[in-house]
Amino acid sequence: MSAIVNKIKAPIETELKLFEEKFKASVKTEVALLDKIMYYIIKRKGKQMRPMFVFLSAKTFGNISESTYTAASLIELLHTATLVHDDVVDDANERRGYFSINALWKNKIAVLVGDYLLSQGLLLSVENNQFQMLKIVSQAVRDMSEGELLQMEKARRLDITEEVYFDVIGKKTASLIAACCASGCHSVNPNEEDVEQMRQFGNNVGIAFQIKDDIFDYGTSENIGKPTGIDIKEQKMTLPLIYTLNNVDKKIKKRIINTIKNHNTDAARVKEVVELVISTGGIKYGEEQMHLYKNKALTILKKFPESDAKSSLELLVNYSIERDK
Repeated sequence: MSAIVNKIKAPIETELKLFEEKFKASVKTEVALLDKIMYYIIKRKGKQMRPMFVFLSAKTFGNISESTYTAASLIELLHTATLVHDDVVDDANERRGYFSINALWKNKIAVLVGDYLLSQGLLLSVENNQFQMLKIVSQAVRDMSEGELLQMEKARRLDITEEVYFDVIGKKTASLIAACCASGCHSVNPNEEDVEQMRQFGNNVGIAFQIKDDIFDYGTSENIGKPTGIDIKEQKMTLPLIYTLNNVDKKIKKRIINTIKNHNTDAARVKEVVELVISTGGIKYGEEQMHLYKNKALTILKKFPESDAKSSLELLVNYSIERDK
């Protein structure tokens, strides 16, 4: 793991270790098959970005409490449920280099596992009387579903405007990071104004994070022009592409849309679109917008007192857009 991630985690290292134990306990079950699948899910954890946002947001406002652990567990339970269901919907066999639940145990079991995770999240909140926390996180899950459906609807017609794009990523990606920050803050400081400020902070970070992902599809910073092309193959209208469509003549626009609709597996045609996005300034525009939202997030953070946790949050924001994968 990179030195920067270790530095970000430093103020909450003890809490993150304890959280892992508490999260394992929250998914323990007497059903052997389910327990085996839960063990597999826990083993696949990534950089722990979501719990980091929860705990650092909490520690920026006070001492981490039992409510903070509930908030982090609730986010992980509900988010993992949506990922398991997403893999079924997308018929995906892999997630971050591991086999998906549906690839190993088939769709029916994967759907039931997702349902189990959702119900565990609901029970965890109710048993701990964390109704406001449940509201914050449930709103994020609702927004994520709406964002996914809105993207599917627009992908069919390829008519996404910049306004719709920001609506989609605000719901699909940013809403979850916003919920992490709002619930973390709420767990130690139920001041509505502060909680709302942290929600907006997380929303801006989430938008910047997603734009960074959009740019990755055109290659990494050292290899721009050596794309994965996955977004084009999946007919996803990303910010660099939307900018290009708005800044080329009708003939070129028609050809780009034709490539995305009918020739998205043709490597030469996809490469042509990538080169157009780069030459018309689509990547540059994406980077400008990414930094704009990053700066909005950091401006909100400046309002709060200095602390190790706040410094780590600033580092985490910068890491979100400077990462190379």
